[in-house]
Amino acid sequence: MVWARLLDLALPRLRRTAIANLRLAGLNDPESITNGVYRSIARVLLAVSRIPYITRANVDDWIRYEGFEHYRNAKEHGRGVLFATAHLGNWELSAHAHSLLTETMNIVVRPLDNPLLDRFVVSRRAFAGNRILSKQEAARGILRSLRNNEAVGILVDQHVTPDEGVTINFFGAPAWAGKAFVRIAYHSGAAVIPGFALWSEAERRFVLRFYPPVEITGDVQADTQRLHSVIESVIREHPDQWLWVHRRWK
Repeated sequence: MVWARLLDLALPRLRRTAIANLRLAGLNDPESITNGVYRSIARVLLAVSRIPYITRANVDDWIRYEGFEHYRNAKEHGRGVLFATAHLGNWELSAHAHSLLTETMNIVVRPLDNPLLDRFVVSRRAFAGNRILSKQEAARGILRSLRNNEAVGILVDQHVTPDEGVTINFFGAPAWAGKAFVRIAYHSGAAVIPGFALWSEAERRFVLRFYPPVEITGDVQADTQRLHSVIESVIREHPDQWLWVHRRWK
């Protein structure tokens, strides 16, 4: 893809970061996986550019569900759904598609540093009616949404500062992971459903795959580790679709 090649040429440090991360994680052939990461990023950018043209009439050309029963069962429980997602596959398309295929949802995001780019991305994320919750002021909005038995999507795979998180084992190395997610899940009683829009080369479209609920016990350390172990297992199945260019281990 042209976009992938341009991004690689413009920001060579990202490739260095990806290869260092892959070596730390012990994955074979980091160069080949990194090439796949750039192709995956290009697919995300393409989908973002096409969001105004992805409608109920043609969304099946882009994506289909798998494991939807996990979401349906969680909704029947009536305590809301926390989608634990990651920078894996096409995280931008997944929420847009879910709003078209099923119902609108809430998305927790960190504002981008560039105001112009942030406004553009927010407009795309809200195009089908999804509600945007700023990460800095999200807790109240999340709890309100869950009380209304709504779904809230949160990217949980990024590095956080020590005061925001706990140390977990991620790909055999220590990493900081946010603790707010599992605390909200425990106190709200919401179901925690891992979900990712994964690219299928055979189908030439994405599969929005929902996984069985993750058990939340109230033990912040154990719950956070359990959640990220699930995420790690999915990344291992699709290593070229995760954002290895992020400095996850600092």
